[in-house]
Amino acid sequence: MQIVILDAYSVNPGDIDWEPIRALGELTIYDHTAPDQIGERLKNADAAFTNRARLGEAEFSQAPNLRFLGLFATGYDKIDLLAARRHNVAVCNAPGYSTDAVAQHTIALLLELTNRTRALDTELRKGRWTQHKGDCVWDAPMIELTGKTFGILGTGAIGCQTARIASALGMRVIGHSRKLRAEFLGSYVSLDELFRQSDVLSLHCAATPETREIVNRTSLSTMKHSAILINTARGALVDSAALAEALNNGTIYAAGLDVVDREPIQPESPLLFAKNCLITPHAAWLPTDVRRRVVALAADNLHAFLNHQRLNRVDLEG
Repeated sequence: MQIVILDAYSVNPGDIDWEPIRALGELTIYDHTAPDQIGERLKNADAAFTNRARLGEAEFSQAPNLRFLGLFATGYDKIDLLAARRHNVAVCNAPGYSTDAVAQHTIALLLELTNRTRALDTELRKGRWTQHKGDCVWDAPMIELTGKTFGILGTGAIGCQTARIASALGMRVIGHSRKLRAEFLGSYVSLDELFRQSDVLSLHCAATPETREIVNRTSLSTMKHSAILINTARGALVDSAALAEALNNGTIYAAGLDVVDREPIQPESPLLFAKNCLITPHAAWLPTDVRRRVVALAADNLHAFLNHQRLNRVDLEG
């Protein structure tokens, strides 16, 4: 079996082992693959793995032997599932591998915005604390989270785990989701109330036609001026121009983003110039243990497929 990894570097820059996948066939590894290289690199492949490549009709048409596509990711919005079905390609995702890490990163973004630890350390090293006449020095307000309302849009596994952490910090948790879950620690409210009540609004839903740009000028205008928006889900959930405008004019206080609508972020993105906007490069899933886990899960998916078992198939949904 010929196995190809299209964008290995994003998952494994060299610090973990590909053995779980290598054991299943002859493995060819590409650190990076440009969109116009995908077809050529898959032309002899029986199975392929990717993290962020986009595959549709054109790419599947150039891969006549391809029968399996494994994702080093939970989301599969970059894959045209209808085209995969037409070309008889099984598509498998990797659910649940990064739940704890993404919840952790969500809170890390929040704490940096509320406690300004990096900025305080930077100013201390410049000597401002030593030279200051008072006991301490700070330039931005610090915010206590106890008693604040933490809103969650999308109460799947990550949303529920984030709710547990927020609750442990003494926050009141509310949520809105397509599916109500007994394990969610908070109270469910309407979407309008979620935007209105949240001191912190954290996004944890998939990007669908219904949720695309659900954070927009209208919804932002209903939020508290002191509110903080956190997005560790999908960049398409947020209208970037509207968010930048809301931050710059004080409609909301701050935003912490691990995802943006165009990745990697473009130099002209208005978010790069927005006030109180903390951005990380889609990094929530990068802890070493998490990346080992996703490789193992992806290998399990291929092993199951080769043994005529269905495991984490998404091309058959609906």
